Amino acid sequence: MRCVVFGASGYIGGRLVPDLLEAGHRVRVVARNPAKLSDRPWHDDVEIVRGDVLDAGSTEAAVADQQVAFYLVHSLHSTDFADRDRRGAENLAAAAGHAGLTRIVYLGGLHPDTDELSPHLASRKEVGDIFLAGPTDAVVLQAAVILGSGSASFEMLRHLTERLPAMVTPQWVHNRIQPIAIRDLLRYLVAAATFPEGLNRTYDVGGPDVLSYLDMMRRYAVVAKLPQRIILPVPVLTPWLSAQWVNLVTPVPKSIAVPLIASLIHEVICQEDDILQLVPDPPEGRLHFEQAVELALSRTSQYQVATRWSDASWPEDPSQPSAADPGWSGGTVYEDVREQHSSAAPDRVWQVVEGIGGEHGWYSFPLAWVVRGWADRLSGGVGLRRGRRDPYRLHTGEALDWWRVEEIERGSRLLLRAEMMVPGRAWLELSVSPAADGGTCYRQRAVFQPHGFAGHAYWKLIVPFHHVVFGGMVANILGEAERGR
Repeated sequence: MRCVVFGASGYIGGRLVPDLLEAGHRVRVVARNPAKLSDRPWHDDVEIVRGDVLDAGSTEAAVADQQVAFYLVHSLHSTDFADRDRRGAENLAAAAGHAGLTRIVYLGGLHPDTDELSPHLASRKEVGDIFLAGPTDAVVLQAAVILGSGSASFEMLRHLTERLPAMVTPQWVHNRIQPIAIRDLLRYLVAAATFPEGLNRTYDVGGPDVLSYLDMMRRYAVVAKLPQRIILPVPVLTPWLSAQWVNLVTPVPKSIAVPLIASLIHEVICQEDDILQLVPDPPEGRLHFEQAVELALSRTSQYQVATRWSDASWPEDPSQPSAADPGWSGGTVYEDVREQHSSAAPDRVWQVVEGIGGEHGWYSFPLAWVVRGWADRLSGGVGLRRGRRDPYRLHTGEALDWWRVEEIERGSRLLLRAEMMVPGRAWLELSVSPAADGGTCYRQRAVFQPHGFAGHAYWKLIVPFHHVVFGGMVANILGEAERGR
């Protein structure tokens, strides 16, 4: 089948694409910024086109000559996510009808049969309803908690259980949930491309276990070989308060934690299992909770996490200038540029540069970075705890603490775009080049485009700290490289 995938840069989409290819399908991938997919292992095996579901014209161009569209887009980071997702779904439904697609496949959220849904689940249901009412047949898969290395749901469960030997929890931890392993979910998604024609309906999909969140935390502790957790549910913790706690304890920021937890106030279990008539269980069966956790922990410990919840970028305007532009066209810009020679070889300096962040830190005034990270989390940003997927190798488009890898020229240049809460747009560029004497020329450039008076004031306020922070980075990065010669 000719399949077009919207949302391939996200957690599910990034894993679905190689599975579709393995099944023999031809795949077109739609991205607002195709360059962010340049390091994906499947990059050369797919057709990548520029497009945005909020732009009707580019959506129509993306689905032209295709048969099946996979819609894996969700605007969680935006306060107006419901409106954005509604418009995106309407654009795709109209474009699919004009192009004569045979099917739209959408991954929605499992929900109870009630009108009193959380905003997150209500939006997911609305998108599914738009597709089902549209001119093209739709298969809407509805899933609850997804268990897999790097998923937001799994990371929230993992960090809450590992970091808190004793915890006070809200009453919703008793609500029943039917989680599903990412492996089983992908099997259903791939199979949906070749379902019989004429199907236009929802399918509930889940794993073999129905558990409460309390059960999940306790069972996770057993699999991870942790002491049994002491958990005391109390009635006074609202979903909003719970989200603030998750924001402080786990890498998942408030923008994602709030809708996730708001969904957990409902019992989310499958009301039917009709999907099994089309996609029977494999001989070994669907993965049980413990099996899914063991597999996810194994992938995490071996740095084999194919995609993470943080892979999806925070909202940005692609028309805005980038620090990569040869000439700046965005008005006022502030820069802090530092260059220094090192006796270490270029490949050694690059090894330190590409390993920056995460468990290796930022080579400068650790307390300042920690404080700034906490301030970012408290104001609703991502903070520093997103870490990195692999401790030694980076890829274009992935999250690195509160940065996003915007460009990487392996061995010579790393460009990071800030996703912290700042009144403007910021980048950090680290460059390595051979020196005439056999050593290395290292160049570090911080770029800030202020937004309004607050942006200018912000830069002026932090300038006195640049010598310590940015100057310290230069000295410590090169010092680390030279010690490892």
